[in-house]
Formats: sequence, C-alpha cells, structure tokens
Amino acid sequence: MRCFVTGATGVVGRPLVPLLVAAGHDVVAVARNERKAAALRAVGAEPVDVDLFQSSAVRAATGGCDAILHLATNVPPASKAAQPSSWDLHNRLRTEATANLVAAAEANGVTRLVKESITFVYPDCGDGWITETTVPDPAMLAPTLEGERRALVFAEGARRDGLAERVTVVLRYGLFYGGAGNRGTDEMLRLARWRISTTAGRPDAFMSSIHVDDAATGVLAALGAPTGIYNVVDDEPLTRRDYLAVISGAFGLPKLRPLPAWMFRMVAGRTAGALVASQRVSNRQFLETTGWKPLYPSAREGWTHEAARDTDREDRTDA
Repeated sequence: MRCFVTGATGVVGRPLVPLLVAAGHDVVAVARNERKAAALRAVGAEPVDVDLFQSSAVRAATGGCDAILHLATNVPPASKAAQPSSWDLHNRLRTEATANLVAAAEANGVTRLVKESITFVYPDCGDGWITETTVPDPAMLAPTLEGERRALVFAEGARRDGLAERVTVVLRYGLFYGGAGNRGTDEMLRLARWRISTTAGRPDAFMSSIHVDDAATGVLAALGAPTGIYNVVDDEPLTRRDYLAVISGAFGLPKLRPLPAWMFRMVAGRTAGALVASQRVSNRQFLETTGWKPLYPSAREGWTHEAARDTDREDRTDA
C-alpha cells in the first residue's frame, strides 16, 4: 500500500514509519520542518509539508495513496493542561483535520482510513471490563468522539451509496508510555524522582495502558482490519497502586502514590474526569479480529524494558 501518515514524527509515528517501510509499504509522511523531514528520509519515507487544515493541500498531498493513517495530536504539557485554550489545536486535529482527510480520501479513491483515538472516552466502570460495546461518556472528550464520528463517515457513506468498499478503523488506545522522545514518559519520570506522581485517582482504580511500540504494531495490524472501533491496550490493566509500584520498582525510585482526584483537577482542568476514571479495558476484539498481540503484555514488562534501555543509554554515555 501507499500510506499517507500524519503524526509521522510523533509518539506513535516514530516507531511506526520504519515498520511500514520494512513491511513493503510506500510511506508519504507529514513533516513540518527540514529536521523532521530528514529523519523520515533516513528511514525510507517520503516527507511532505502540508497544512492539515487546508483542504486543497490535503487533497493534493494524498493523491495516489491507498490508505490514510491519521495519528496527529497536540497534547499540551502538564503545566498548560488546565488552560482550555491549550487544547484547541489538539481538538482541531481530531475534528477539522479528520474531516479534511475524509474529503481527500473520497476524492482520491483512498480505500482505507485509520484514525487514532483514546480509551479515555469511556465512563468509570470500576473493576468491570470495558469493551467496544461500552457506551462512551459524551461529557468526556467530546472532540475526540466527534473525530471518530467524522472518520466513520468515510466507510458509512460508501455503504450507503453503494460505492466500492471503503474501510475506517478507529483505534482507541490506552495511556501511552515508553519510547524515545515521549514527553509524557519523560515528564512522568522526571517528577517521579522528586516523589511527585502524575497519575491520579483512587489507588484501586484501573488504568489501561499501551507501550508505544505496541501502539505502532497496532496500526500495522489495522491495515487488515474491517471497519470498526477497536480497543488497543495491553493484556492486563493494572490498578493505579500497582502501576506506580511497577515504575518505582523498575527505576529504583521512591514509592509513589496517585494524586487525589480533586488535586489533579486543579492541574488537568476539564480533562481530569477522563484521567481519574477506573477503566479496565479489554483488547480481545482487536486480538481476535487481527491476530495482533502486544510485545509487552502489561506495564510490568513494558516499564522494565524502559528501565533497561535507560541503563544501556547511561552505560554507553559513560563509556
């Protein structure tokens, strides 16, 4: 396939692009500066500078492509998360950019659209398992749900009009962690060394996570999936108590405790409700549909890998 990738130099895009190239796909990847373009060329991709909010430019850039992989996000740093305006660009990427990509896909005969989303749209379900049949909470992350709806229009419109098959795959990811250049991970570890946790909510509440390398292989698997919404998380969601204990143990850090929800709301603003809910999300549907399997079955293995990689990096630096 010839794949057009947004967010190609982001958290998921960095490990994904080399996987696509290795699998034999031609990759056209968005890069907004020459440094990022050079990094993409180095792994075998064709960089393109395009404004995702300019519909004509998006249409031109996606010409000749078979699939569009929309992974672009703009999550603000924790220090700005409480400011509603800091989420504006992120929300526009979820909604406006998605609409432009759908229109371009329809015009150019693209047959597959893969859209990144997040499991935070689900309500608090305690220790109950969450599946794709669980109804999202419309009060949580409304732009994210609107972006999903706009992506699904691509496939639904084809069925309604009796056109050739078009596929939309929405991937609801758990909390990303790991990977080089992941600001969220770097920020978490930096604060953890000062005994400050960036995880909030009840200690016994569940959280579902996914290592960024597994998120990337999930996109690769989505190229063969039928239309639908899929949860892409690891096999074993952990409670916040256990999740933080894993990080402390892997990096030899002081014991961490989750922040109280009320305190976190002061920092995270309107997104806080989604980030403190207990979400024990199942990945069974995605596994059974695609055969995908995470390399890291839980955060235990994933964070242990990250700690070992940090040690290797330090050893090379010392040498």
